[in-house]
Amino acid sequence: MTLLYGRGYASVNYPTGMNLGGDPSQALIHATTMGGFVVSLSSVDLGQGLKTVVAQCAAETLGMPMENIIIDTADTDTGPHCMGTFASRGTHRVGNAVIMAAREARDVMLQVAGDELEVDAGDLETDGTGFVRLKGSPETKIHISDVALAAHFKQGRTISGRGIFLKERNYPVPETGEMDPDSCQAHACSVAEVEVDDETGVVTVLSLHNAYEIGRALNPAMATQQVEGGAWMGVSHAVFESTEPYYPASRDHGPIDFNEYLMPGPGEIPVQTSVILERPASNGPFGAKGIGEMTANAPIPAIANAIFDACGVRLTTMPFTPESILRGLDALRA
Repeated sequence: MTLLYGRGYASVNYPTGMNLGGDPSQALIHATTMGGFVVSLSSVDLGQGLKTVVAQCAAETLGMPMENIIIDTADTDTGPHCMGTFASRGTHRVGNAVIMAAREARDVMLQVAGDELEVDAGDLETDGTGFVRLKGSPETKIHISDVALAAHFKQGRTISGRGIFLKERNYPVPETGEMDPDSCQAHACSVAEVEVDDETGVVTVLSLHNAYEIGRALNPAMATQQVEGGAWMGVSHAVFESTEPYYPASRDHGPIDFNEYLMPGPGEIPVQTSVILERPASNGPFGAKGIGEMTANAPIPAIANAIFDACGVRLTTMPFTPESILRGLDALRA
């Protein structure tokens, strides 16, 4: 038995959103009587942190603390329209819509505050702690709860805003096929280090090094978690997951439920090093691009290249099973 070691590289670029005859998402924002801001969406948080990111976008635009933001999602019967959570579009589309809605709500908020303070709304600013204050005279201020109470019970106004981001339909040029199918492109590179047992064919992914250019990381900790969680999925696709039996004996040998479906456990998770690179997109919310699906992509060809580097077997069908490694080694020896 010999343990063979190899290193493989792979890079990808990935589109943010897609052109499906227009790709809109909408957002609505309104203030409660005590100065909370409810962001209404039909966009679904699948665990990627969309609620946190859009709350950040709303808080930053309104100039209010995060604790003042309430995210209400995933009722497509009563919420504003959203095309869906797919194509790595959530942060880009929904974030832009929320920023637009928050700007409109902020304008009304400042007008109400200006009337209460008897100053011009254009001379007001928010301090990020919940107060609206006069520029250059911070002692002249009013808390958002008092602004909201005045709007509802004194001025009879609604502090609210509407937003929509639309990727307009773009048709191919008939002569060249040229078109604009997405909004921006994110980029990634993964380096995989593997160990291949030439007797059993077992592949162990030892480490992954990830570099991701995602525009601007609105929440760097969550972006890193998404990169490393997606890399786990890439490892799982590459060397574990299959709905068919590994060996061509009988379909009865395949997994029948998730108790038998093979995925990496804690002992199979490789050591990871991740770096986030920021090159803000001109059309992204605060420069952000999509990141979601691409995180599972680059590790797969990187692992395939590392296997080739280790033992000379070139694999193009997933998962990279021990049997496929051993058959490849037999072919090389022959």
